Amino acid sequence: MGTNILLIEDDEALHRGIRFTLEQEGFETRGARTLAEARNELECGEFGLVLLDVQLPDGNGFDFISEIRSRWRIPVIFLTASDQEFDVVRGLDLGGDDYITKPFRLREFVSRVQAVIRRSAVAQEDAPAAAKPQHSGGLTLIPGEMRIEKEGRDIPLSLTEFRLVSLFMAHPRAVLSRDQIIRHVWQGGVDVLDDNTVAVNVRRLREKIEDDPQNPRFILTVRGAGYRWNG
Repeated sequence: MGTNILLIEDDEALHRGIRFTLEQEGFETRGARTLAEARNELECGEFGLVLLDVQLPDGNGFDFISEIRSRWRIPVIFLTASDQEFDVVRGLDLGGDDYITKPFRLREFVSRVQAVIRRSAVAQEDAPAAAKPQHSGGLTLIPGEMRIEKEGRDIPLSLTEFRLVSLFMAHPRAVLSRDQIIRHVWQGGVDVLDDNTVAVNVRRLREKIEDDPQNPRFILTVRGAGYRWNG
């Protein structure tokens, strides 16, 4: 049986087309056209991925991802007609694992869905090996829940952020190159699309864990070499 996917999309024609494509690829797919329907599906079923439209009749996907992150450990891909950089960055900063703009090419869409599911599976495999909380410099990483605690505050992580901070904390003070980070975090770099991908994800992680992301304490840049964790 394939991975169960929840598709939250209110455009009827697009909804049918996406479900047909995913089911042809062997995925089990459930559909919701409102956030109310999505909550019911999440309460009743188990899913390996959520495809989340941003504009829905009864709410906003950007708001709904916070609810998902607080209750379920499921990767989320945003689907939206907006390709504005602000919206893309906002979606990723809120914990989205990818952001796909409409209209999209179906083969690329399926490839990106498969990539997120693959990363999720690897993250699940990694968690038992480091099931105990990891402490570093006042931060506590909770592997089984993919979150960090900082000064009593819970910080949810996306799959990419979880793998990135796990790598850093496992190698304190070691300088990690861009290529080393890609091999660990993206498992061969399947969906690393440009040279800025690592830098963008480091910036997102810094914004979550650093007191001053412009003058980081934990993730230090080693010019010309990579990054170093200063736990």
